[in-house]
Amino acid sequence: MRAKKLPLTALCVLCAVTSSALAANWPAWRGPLGTGIGDEKNLPVKWSATENVKWRVALPERGNSTPIVWNDRVFLTQPVGKERTLMCFNRSDGKLLWKQGVTTKLDDDPTHGTNPYCSASAVTDGERVIVWFGSDGLHCYDFAGRQLWSRDLGLQKHIWGYGSSPVIYGGLCFLNFGPGARSFLVAVDKKTGKTVWQRDEETGYGKPPPADVRAGKGGPATYVGSWTTPVIMRVEGRDQLLMSWPRRLAAYDPMGGKELWTCAGLNPLVYSSPIYSGDIIVTMGGFSGSSLAVRAGGSGDITSSRRLWHHPRTKQRIGSGVIHDGRIYIHNDPGVAECFDLKTGNLVWEERLRGDGKTGQNWSSVMLAGGNCYTITQGGDCFVFKASPKFELVAVNSLGERSNSSIVPSNGELLIRTHAALWCIGAKK
Repeated sequence: MRAKKLPLTALCVLCAVTSSALAANWPAWRGPLGTGIGDEKNLPVKWSATENVKWRVALPERGNSTPIVWNDRVFLTQPVGKERTLMCFNRSDGKLLWKQGVTTKLDDDPTHGTNPYCSASAVTDGERVIVWFGSDGLHCYDFAGRQLWSRDLGLQKHIWGYGSSPVIYGGLCFLNFGPGARSFLVAVDKKTGKTVWQRDEETGYGKPPPADVRAGKGGPATYVGSWTTPVIMRVEGRDQLLMSWPRRLAAYDPMGGKELWTCAGLNPLVYSSPIYSGDIIVTMGGFSGSSLAVRAGGSGDITSSRRLWHHPRTKQRIGSGVIHDGRIYIHNDPGVAECFDLKTGNLVWEERLRGDGKTGQNWSSVMLAGGNCYTITQGGDCFVFKASPKFELVAVNSLGERSNSSIVPSNGELLIRTHAALWCIGAKK
């Protein structure tokens, strides 16, 4: 398919982002630009299960997805028994306004015990909300809960389930369909759900591993896959779609799907999404794998020409980091926060974060606003620390409830999803 010209599309995206910022919206996982960075300055830094809680709404089951916000609506994906649902809450008081979804058609739908169904977050453009329920399809609803369209994209099957969230860009919705034997990047028309383009990716899942990494062990490769949510970045005057795949980072033309360039150096398991600042992109592998930085642009294989640094082995990483003032901030799975220099990859500081929870493991992605980094651990401890070259812990706020989600800023308040409830943190009015 021939790529369309971008100026009008790019203008639409800019307008959507601008209106979103003015309304203190958080329309997608990791915010308007997918970077985890908000522009609010006066967010809460201290709270507890009883202090500075505006409202708390109990949820029917565990869930890992992160809420999104548009004006007076909060949207959250949620499993309820055999149902895969999208819930809509009133932003001001947490009242459930409606719940829509589908009943799973699968008796065998594998996932990891720590990854409940409906772990992909929703996305909205202010008119429609799009959700992905793995093998149970990609679905679109209006703000009244009416289904606008539904797509069966086929079977998604991996021993650890799914978690990539859809992304809206202009008239398209992108989805990383995977991980598993069927892995592909697809763009659908956001108004109809019809496929505009699709790029298949051979990850090697379920196949014998290469001889050089087999270490004498046979059997199919299952520790392979990408849970990356795609990110849009402007590079050399045009928008590019970034994807972290097993073993590589790639960039695509968002309108036509053509692969523009690729950079090798990741390990076979990738959980986080790419982050960027200026023309530098950082991508991080999981399972104590590798991470790298590359100067975006060029064409073809740019590993030798544009890769800036490469860490062959790092701490286990599930959540994504942020970049601020030339430094990277990440809160790793073992509970260790780290700061790296963006251009060199050198470690600036690292600190183990300890709270009241029984576990300090962290799956949440860092949210940055007002110069502070926000995360919540699996033990329910919410950490606030400065995005600065010297570590400074601002506060530890315990909710006492397990969580694998990320913290969302909205109109001077915070939305936090735990396994038990949806919280709104802010002074009661």
